[in-house]
Amino acid sequence: MKVALLGFGTVGASVARILNERASADLTLTHVFNRNVSRKRVDWLPGVTWTEDPEQIFASEADIIMELVGGLDPAGAWVRRALSSGKSVVTANKKLIAAQGIELEALARQHGVHLLYGAAVAGGIPVIPGLLSGLAGDRVVRLEGILNGTSNFILSRMEGGAEYADELAEAQRRGYAEADPTEDVDGFDARAKLVILSRLALGVNLSTEAITCQSIRQVGAIDFAYAKDLGCTIRPIARADVRGGGVLALVGPMLVPLSSPLAWSRGTENMVLLTGHYGGDVVFSGHGAGGNPTAVAVVSDLAAISAGAARRTPDAASASVTGEFELRHYVRFVVKDKPGIVAEIAGAMAAQGINIDSLFQRSGFGKDHLPFVVTTEPCVNSRLKLALSKIAGAGWMAEPPLDLQILEPEPAAVQ
Repeated sequence: MKVALLGFGTVGASVARILNERASADLTLTHVFNRNVSRKRVDWLPGVTWTEDPEQIFASEADIIMELVGGLDPAGAWVRRALSSGKSVVTANKKLIAAQGIELEALARQHGVHLLYGAAVAGGIPVIPGLLSGLAGDRVVRLEGILNGTSNFILSRMEGGAEYADELAEAQRRGYAEADPTEDVDGFDARAKLVILSRLALGVNLSTEAITCQSIRQVGAIDFAYAKDLGCTIRPIARADVRGGGVLALVGPMLVPLSSPLAWSRGTENMVLLTGHYGGDVVFSGHGAGGNPTAVAVVSDLAAISAGAARRTPDAASASVTGEFELRHYVRFVVKDKPGIVAEIAGAMAAQGINIDSLFQRSGFGKDHLPFVVTTEPCVNSRLKLALSKIAGAGWMAEPPLDLQILEPEPAAVQ
């Protein structure tokens, strides 16, 4: 099969190199598109047509077009055009698949071609092929994972006592984080991936905007010290759980027990833990980002189409997203110390029907900026937010409270 490439950035160049170094009679790269293509041209791709005009890609004899430009526009229009003209598409575009994946898959079926996107979630980890093939005989009821390597790099390095700003700067220096890190650290990148995984694993089509994201920006070194006291660490978790006709879907930093496989993931690694009704837990782990790991997933999709083993995704039904599940919470307060503070906190929580489970206070901090932690018994998120909004207005608060959920094996759904 002949293949053409839209986008010769980090991933596109890695894909081209793999195809070149692993020369195969089954797959031949014929065209490469990139803006300002003269800057990108390389001498190790003989016989390839380089172009700045996407029309040459669509007019070519390519059987498969790889879309590695990213974003919604013009990538979405290009993918629709390729599928409508009878060309299969392989993409790593998580934003596009999260927002328009169902529509695009229907278009591919209509024209008898394939749309594969194994590289859109967790980079080089074969979680999507594993879901659609290896776990096709099970019914997945829950998924949770670390889906953003940048946030995981920052938080796992903060375990050693560093602060967020220092580790963000290090991530940017190493090229793991953009100059504007919003998509990564505020959870939007992981949220798009969670939408895709929920569609494939749980059979539910979720609205991206309906999923709550919590940033990692407010997490400090002190939180890792307290988490350790609780037998936990902190990781950027994306999770979805089918309960009672609805779906609990959340993205943000959470306390993770040290016994959980998710606590073992460090650096830019990604990890996905799937719980099946019949088979129990299955863990996918590996390098989720970077040119080469992501390119491996792209080339694997090309090989699947070439071999005639392209995967059909299951149908997905629209589902409502709720955060109204009972979970334990870790709440860190920073206060200007005075008598009666704990009593006021307990009173505000009791007014919402919330019980305090434990209180931790480390020594060595000044009275005018004193951090301490309260953990709650399982409670509904919205009730805790009401309690914290009242507490946040107190004159003795030195910083807004930080609320992190505590990841547990089986949270109870509110009836």
